[in-house]
Amino acid sequence: MSSQLTRHRLIHIGERPFRCEVCRKRFKHPSDLTAHMRTHSDERPFSCKVCDKKFKTSPVLVRMRIHSDERPFSCKTCNKKFRQSSHLIAHLCRHKGERPVSCKVCDKKFRRSSGLGTCVRIHSDERPFSCKTCNKKFRQSGQLTAHLRTHKAERPFSCKVCDKKFKTSYELRAHMCIHSDEQPFSCKTCNKKFRRSGR
Repeated sequence: MSSQLTRHRLIHIGERPFRCEVCRKRFKHPSDLTAHMRTHSDERPFSCKVCDKKFKTSPVLVRMRIHSDERPFSCKTCNKKFRQSSHLIAHLCRHKGERPVSCKVCDKKFRRSSGLGTCVRIHSDERPFSCKTCNKKFRQSGQLTAHLRTHKAERPFSCKVCDKKFKTSYELRAHMCIHSDEQPFSCKTCNKKFRRSGR
């Protein structure tokens, strides 16, 4: 039997024989494990040809489309557009009210498996991503990436309206409320609406 066929059959039987020795996450293919191992290191072997920014995995460059506003995947229900097909799939679950992935510990349901990974780490208090500067540990690699900016003056998220820059995409989204009439937060007592949560 060819190795390609053997690897393909793992998809159907759900077997994940390759395990990360750092965080115990399991994978179907050794190449997936190899790519995953980079999340536990600073190795970034793939660089963008436009800005020389380095990445841990090569598909990130294609998926992120960071140097264009291209959003080729569109929702047929509301016409919202997405850069990645996986984001469209998760968005479609919102229209259907679906949360197909569930946690076996607390039965919390998610639209994507990435949410489940975080939930599992919360139950185990596992924090496999650590800052080499201050040794603070995090459950997600994205949290570590955001934290690393606190040690630098890096602010990669900029407002297209006023050019103000932010360390995280969350801060930018919160800031964007000042440029619109949107008031998504309301008082539970009197229903008065606000632009910011005040957290």
